[in-house]
Amino acid sequence: MATKPLSQKEIEDRLRELPGWALEEDRIARTYRLGSHLAAAAMVVHVAQIQDELDHHAELVLGHRTLALSVNTHSAGEAVTEKDFHLARRVEEIAAGHGAD
Repeated sequence: MATKPLSQKEIEDRLRELPGWALEEDRIARTYRLGSHLAAAAMVVHVAQIQDELDHHAELVLGHRTLALSVNTHSAGEAVTEKDFHLARRVEEIAAGHGAD
């Protein structure tokens, strides 16, 4: 998968396809709300499995009933790339199964 930095327009276009995600400085980010701390922790484990599969890792912050993710591509100079959007889409695919919104 390409690791060249995306332009501002490319980032904005891709974010329109991912409701809840936003550009925060040099990263794309989203916070999910879940029904309990245990549900949020279970989602962390599932996201970690996806990250290992993709060999691409986001910053994860586990809260009381939340999971915050933010990601950029280190090998592209800490820029946002298609790899980040691929990870975000994969996380979106599993979020509803954890009761996340």
